[in-house]
Amino acid sequence: MALTLEQYVERLDARTDLPWPVAPKIDAPKAKPSLHAMPVKVVFWTVYGTLVAVPQGELQFEHPQEFVTLAALEKLIKEFKMWQSMSRKPGAPSEYMRELFKKALTTLRLTSGGGGEKFPEVACELVWDDIVKKLFQKEYSFDAATYGSMNEYVKKIAYFYHASIQGSGPYPGAADALKLLADRGVFQGLLADGQCFTVGQLQRCLKQQDPDFDLSAVIPPALRLISAEKKARKPSETLFKAAVAAAGAKGVSPSEVLHVGSSLTRDIGPAKRHGFRTALFAGDKASLSATADQLKDAALRPDALITELPQVLELIA
Repeated sequence: MALTLEQYVERLDARTDLPWPVAPKIDAPKAKPSLHAMPVKVVFWTVYGTLVAVPQGELQFEHPQEFVTLAALEKLIKEFKMWQSMSRKPGAPSEYMRELFKKALTTLRLTSGGGGEKFPEVACELVWDDIVKKLFQKEYSFDAATYGSMNEYVKKIAYFYHASIQGSGPYPGAADALKLLADRGVFQGLLADGQCFTVGQLQRCLKQQDPDFDLSAVIPPALRLISAEKKARKPSETLFKAAVAAAGAKGVSPSEVLHVGSSLTRDIGPAKRHGFRTALFAGDKASLSATADQLKDAALRPDALITELPQVLELIA
């Protein structure tokens, strides 16, 4: 039976034959917690920059340093045996693959705003779907018994690429915070910019802190609202309206929902507009997006500020 995306993430993590970038070092800003209990029944988490640490605090489609992107593409070409089906243009294979990647990504960005979405999201697997279909024209094939259907295959390629350009790791106390909230009977969900592999990557990171961690037992699929699936990035109304509806299906009103994130404009502000309680995670300079002037703005000012994830327990009445 073909590997699920989550199983593939775990298998890659166990391999020792491939070089992977390390998780970024966390640099905590000088901040003082502001904690008080609120009547909360659901906690929606941001993933990157709040539960999972990545360089620059959010997912990137390309690394800021070009040579890192090229090295990742070279590794990917070898891993998925693509070279024989690629054009023999002058230059390194990775440079040609970068051209294909940029062209597919640009096209998707130009066409993904249909329906009037102000903040469209590109699903990264569609970039690789475009590329693999071009390789098929030159007799490319893959092991469906291992990777699954074409739709499943390109998602695994997408994860391999992103894991090759950005190291990731859990923020301290992430697994404990999630488990303790679950023990308190608090519903939990994800309200986050992310991709098809985000849930698997989060599970991978949490298992680094607790090998027995079961994300499905803590955050059910119905409460996982990811930008790539909704085709909209924060601060899109699409994502936050979906969160209101998901909480409502549990019989929970917006005033009983707490959203935890690290950006005032992408997380806190839109959550407040939809009636949610809010907590700013100020645990890492790389992901924290909050200025002194923004904190003075009532529309952006959070209800609480946490510097360590387990402090969220003190926010639950």
